[in-house]
Amino acid sequence: MFGFYGRILTVDLGNRTYSIDAPEAGLLESVLGGKGLGTALLASRNPAGADPLGPDNRLIFATGPFCGGPIWGGSRYGVFTKSPLTGFYAESYSGGKVPEAIDRAGFDAIVIEGVSERPVALAIHPEGCAFHEADHMWGLETYDAERAARSALGVDKPGFGPPGAVVIGPAGERLVRYAIIANDFWRCAGRAGVGAVMGSKRLKAVVFQGDRKRELADPKGARAYAADFAKQNKENKGVKAYKAYGTTMMVALMNTAGAFPAKYWSQGTCDHWPKISGETFHKEHEVTPHACLKCFMACGRMAKLAKGRHQGLVLEGPEYETIYAFGGLCMIEEMDEIVWLNDLCDRLGMDTISAGNLCALAIEACRRGKLDLGLDYGDFEGVGRLIHEIAERRGVGELMAEGIVPTAEEWGLSDLAIHVKGMEPPGYDPRVLKGMGLAYGTSPRGACHLRTTFYKPELAGFIPPDAIEGKAEMLTDYEDRLTIFDTLVLCRFYRDMYTWEELEKAVGLATGLDASKEELRRKAARVLNLTRKFNLREGLTMKDDRLPGRLHREALPDGRTLTAAEMERLLADYYRLRGWNPDGSMP
Repeated sequence: MFGFYGRILTVDLGNRTYSIDAPEAGLLESVLGGKGLGTALLASRNPAGADPLGPDNRLIFATGPFCGGPIWGGSRYGVFTKSPLTGFYAESYSGGKVPEAIDRAGFDAIVIEGVSERPVALAIHPEGCAFHEADHMWGLETYDAERAARSALGVDKPGFGPPGAVVIGPAGERLVRYAIIANDFWRCAGRAGVGAVMGSKRLKAVVFQGDRKRELADPKGARAYAADFAKQNKENKGVKAYKAYGTTMMVALMNTAGAFPAKYWSQGTCDHWPKISGETFHKEHEVTPHACLKCFMACGRMAKLAKGRHQGLVLEGPEYETIYAFGGLCMIEEMDEIVWLNDLCDRLGMDTISAGNLCALAIEACRRGKLDLGLDYGDFEGVGRLIHEIAERRGVGELMAEGIVPTAEEWGLSDLAIHVKGMEPPGYDPRVLKGMGLAYGTSPRGACHLRTTFYKPELAGFIPPDAIEGKAEMLTDYEDRLTIFDTLVLCRFYRDMYTWEELEKAVGLATGLDASKEELRRKAARVLNLTRKFNLREGLTMKDDRLPGRLHREALPDGRTLTAAEMERLLADYYRLRGWNPDGSMP
């Protein structure tokens, strides 16, 4: 079949065995690769009610039919599992160079099951998998672990491309429920705790290498399409903006819109935002664009701090979400300190969105007399200490490592805590961008901006941010298209360039399948329904699709709010459009 390898690698860590099998007949045609294949495998191979940190929970890596080929934006991989943070479906994606190393191993998906008795590292190649003891890597921070894994497990074999490694840090080893999987030092599959699942299996690192390449339906046509696509889009206004500032440009945009969550969700802007804006960051430090493979956008920021107590620190970042989490929610006013906290989370292997939200909740707990840590807004040193405690499961960090739901319950702050399904939202306040409220509620992995990126049409004026009528209709169109992105696996920031019409061309050239808008939307619906059924099987109810009551009760200082009635209307419209029952269950 064009665009796919037709091979799935299953690795049993407990028995240290592996097998290579073909996907079920018709599966790839039905749901494509990436998210479609990963979700289908998770739903069929995970037993209902599996412990997310137990041997029965599968950890699945998958690439898509665009990876390794000429089509722009396809150097990405996805990770699929049951989340230890939410207890529901988990998906997380990352880019960089590693996705093409994963792809060259020659599998559409790698399914990892069981638990190793001792720390282990895997070397995955076209013939299968080799198991290596990893006691000497256990305890290493992510950067050192990646260097060690590539050095020890990579091979110099004729035809093989360079090795690529995915690793966990100390947070993943200690089962922090929002631990990340890291690659290329600063890239990560960052949300829903996929790193904790890897840690629960005592799997420190996976190195991928090989010489395989997907056979496309029309290789010559795909190359010509890619050349024309670049010619048409390289000078695109949005591309230029991302290349100039990356996601840091969102700080100014969101504060201007009044939707920048600050002071633990009590404000929609903060007075110090110009100090932590992308413009100031680029002016005061050494920052250059950095791209994944097969990308002309270069949204990444390779940064070297030019001043402050961390002068000389180098990393790729920070992204907008990290700036919001520490600069907004925790009210930290110096960009170099935010960069330091970003680097700290990366080294320890921890999601910056969850970490920033929990640290801000801890600040509120101190202010309300629930904790005695001497912590307050703007205290970057205190936040840094807290991050270490979480990663080490020491002191109050033992509780905070379990996630926001048990932490808020223990502190008596459940009514204050902001999350959906147990995962904290990114930096887009739904009291201003009401479509983001629906996006947070209906995302299968918990509060998430990436399933729909619906802040884009609301901020761009395609639909008024405070509109309710017609919002679910537009959101489902975005969600369907971006679900197809995740089956390919395709970068979100190409969303304005890969319209339905462009997807039809590109998918057809890669796979030879019917890729009309109607057929692609049918495939998207299958994937979304598979995901929903998985969550329903794991105990999801309609209440899990709702926002925390505080976001309805408390208006922002400027008076804007999203009422509970508005949210109910959005959910009702969404369920109807998806063909689900009024209570969110499946027919």
